[in-house]
Amino acid sequence: MRYISTRAQTAGAADSSNRTFSEILLGGLAPDGGLYLPARYPRIDESDLAQWRELSYADLACAVLARFIDDIPLDDLRTLTHRTYTPAIYGNGRNDSAAGEITPLRWLEPPAQGRGEGGLAILELSNGPTLAFKDMAMQLLGNLFEYVLERNGEEINILGATSGDTGSSAEYAMRGKRGVRVFMLSPHQRMSPFQRAQMYSLQDPNIYNIAVRGTFDDAQDIVKAVSNDQAFKTRYRIGAVNSINWARVAAQVIYYFKGYFAATRELGGSGGRQVAFAVPSGNFGNICAGHIARMMGLPIGRLVLATNENDVLDEFFRSGVYRPRATSETAATSSPSMDISKASNFERFVFDLVGRDPDLIRQLWSQVDAGGSFDLSSMPCFARLPDFGFVSGRSTHADRLATIRRTHDRYGLVIDPHTADGLKVGSEYRTADMPMVVLETALPAKFEATIVEALGHRPDRPAGMEGLETLPQRVEVMDVNVNQVQRFIARHVQ
Repeated sequence: MRYISTRAQTAGAADSSNRTFSEILLGGLAPDGGLYLPARYPRIDESDLAQWRELSYADLACAVLARFIDDIPLDDLRTLTHRTYTPAIYGNGRNDSAAGEITPLRWLEPPAQGRGEGGLAILELSNGPTLAFKDMAMQLLGNLFEYVLERNGEEINILGATSGDTGSSAEYAMRGKRGVRVFMLSPHQRMSPFQRAQMYSLQDPNIYNIAVRGTFDDAQDIVKAVSNDQAFKTRYRIGAVNSINWARVAAQVIYYFKGYFAATRELGGSGGRQVAFAVPSGNFGNICAGHIARMMGLPIGRLVLATNENDVLDEFFRSGVYRPRATSETAATSSPSMDISKASNFERFVFDLVGRDPDLIRQLWSQVDAGGSFDLSSMPCFARLPDFGFVSGRSTHADRLATIRRTHDRYGLVIDPHTADGLKVGSEYRTADMPMVVLETALPAKFEATIVEALGHRPDRPAGMEGLETLPQRVEVMDVNVNQVQRFIARHVQ
């Protein structure tokens, strides 16, 4: 399996294309500023689905990842997935619907038996150490990083940006790892108190938190600027854990397979049956994994993209116009992990949509990087958009509150505001011919204020999370300044 950049100058450019998984694992952005993707997507068929259907999550992870990774011995890869996906690591949160399952499926409305009618379900992805779906990929990434660094005798300094959940997931995955330091940027005072406490209360010497006086997009722009400074990146061995890192996306592909198997089990097997997935979307990484699973051949009938008031992606799928917003136009909402107006993973999908044309991708993103937009509505590729299965919708604060209340009253379940966005929009696209599976974003304990507003009481907290906000916190607050961040990194790297 070889990897290419979405912006490759030529098909075989040595600096950005035709690389192995281990070569791109630590780097994040390609040297040309593009994002890595497989040169071709591996394909699966009915026999693969039949063999994988009853696998444990760890074995399924090995089977799926082996299609993307051929430079790590299979036995080593299996050891890594079994070390990662254990009930002990994913034993937080509810996880009461199926004892021992890593990602249990919770039916809100079971499908009608024998009639092929769709049901409505939530795939629980938030039972990991930081109570967010990001743990599903990040825990694996931590073990992959440690494995490859030890094998190569190297060290790495990870630079990332978070709108709320990526940061804590990365830090909990990388704390104590040999040869790894983490420098995580977050938007100052734009995350929930619980999210801030999860990150800033860590005292591990290899973890550094930087709060920038701006939005997540400002923080993400700093990460990209540093990653594009090749001299600095090389000297200080800068790597990435944001979803610009291909391994993050590949690891997220796994739970689409697991969710598909769980949803179709109620209908008596796969048999080519299709499943729809509704995905709360900000940076496009989570739903990009669904797109890749679909391109591999998983029978996904529909990918429902749900945004909050920051509806840049919904606008594109409805109109063909991709128009990132300025910092002043990015709303601070009650689903803060989606307060994003520049979806860094979106480039991967557009690369596929335009027929994998790197020249066109460079042209389009030169407009975006200059503060502009692009419009594909009149191009032939946009007419093919339905072939990729995407539909989209928008959810507001009032929608979130109403969905949280209705879900609690009707099903006895408390959900977080991001999952509420996904459930609201997913419900609008339900059909009788396929189950609708909503991907859970986080546990409601991370967003107490919104739950109190919706329900009048605080959500339950998993054991050990009480009093988190009272712990001492360690964070540096900085202006939105690339040079200042670089100086901070240089001071702390020996």
